[in-house]
Amino acid sequence: MKEKVVLAFSGGLDTSFCAIYLSVEKGMEVHTAIANTGGFSKEELAVIEKKAYSLGVKSHKTIDVTNDYYNKGIRYMVYGNVLRNNTYPISVSSERIFQAFAVIEYAKSIGATYVAHGSTGAGNDQIRFDLAFEVLAPEIKIITPTRDLELSRDAEVKYLREHGVVDNFEKMAYSVNKGLWGTSIGGKETLQSGKTLPEEAYPTHLQKEGEETITLEFLKGQLRGVNGKTQRNPVDSIIEVERLGSAWAIGRDMHIGDTIIGIKGRVGFEAAAPMLIIKAHQMLEKHTLTKWQQYWKEQLGNWYGMFLHEAMYLEPVMRDIEKFLENSQENVTGKVIINLRPYHFQLVGIESEHDLMNSEFGQYGEMNKGWTADDAKGFTKILANQLKIYHSVNKK
Repeated sequence: MKEKVVLAFSGGLDTSFCAIYLSVEKGMEVHTAIANTGGFSKEELAVIEKKAYSLGVKSHKTIDVTNDYYNKGIRYMVYGNVLRNNTYPISVSSERIFQAFAVIEYAKSIGATYVAHGSTGAGNDQIRFDLAFEVLAPEIKIITPTRDLELSRDAEVKYLREHGVVDNFEKMAYSVNKGLWGTSIGGKETLQSGKTLPEEAYPTHLQKEGEETITLEFLKGQLRGVNGKTQRNPVDSIIEVERLGSAWAIGRDMHIGDTIIGIKGRVGFEAAAPMLIIKAHQMLEKHTLTKWQQYWKEQLGNWYGMFLHEAMYLEPVMRDIEKFLENSQENVTGKVIINLRPYHFQLVGIESEHDLMNSEFGQYGEMNKGWTADDAKGFTKILANQLKIYHSVNKK
């Protein structure tokens, strides 16, 4: 009997090569699986399945983990206002761990001896997949032909053609990875430090002119409505915000960061929904949370984003941070008004019953209602004590 291997399959060059190589060179029974986290349409998934079977695999499985991705990842990134290096909403990279979970669980369910992926040795994904597989199924061995053989793209194309595979393997000018939480774009400009992506590199383009006002409604930190229409599933609200924001070409930027393996990397991205949702959520928090809630949320949100990006989702402290973040959202309920313009957006304001800008106590720079002038003078005098003592003792 042939040994079973489950290959994490996307239908691209690397995973197509792996499908043939594992069957022909390793003599394995190849089963492919794709975990959809919201980045593929039904039509795209059908094309990928057809391609898998054309490569001679024994079976192909499509696993939808979109809701898992939201409930166990995205919602905590919103709670924590996660932007890596204050820029990147960890778009496609945050999907990988959930895709890895789905693939390894499927491998266990069919009794596979091996699990494989097509990651190269120069990126973060190899670590994300390997680590998840190693922790969740140490009994299943990992195979990575693309990484181990160090083959060039041309060598992979030649191998596939020699084995009768007919496909368009011409390398596109830009590598585009689309997901529910944004789209990453790589190209010759991202390999250099002094250039940015041209307009044609972005998959969506400006469709509107002028200005448009939208409202996002949050319930305990989760996006529940857009423009007055409530959605039961926050995933649907994310898709709607993406539709509205992408028409204005909002959410484009370049992320420069440190990879897990220690080298610097650049990637372009467009993420209209994540940028609008995170910034709106953050503004609502400024009105509804205390100073110290905001401070500690910022610290833990940064850690959460870094650990998620760097494959440490299974570290138990992540569950502890999630509990803190969720608990902090008790009063983060209300509506945020946003103006959309070409390539830009402006946060207008919020409406919330939990708004701490309560005029009953005072209005900044205008009127004090909860204390007297003498109270302010006494408070300032006591507050000055520590500084007065220090400067008195250390006269120069």
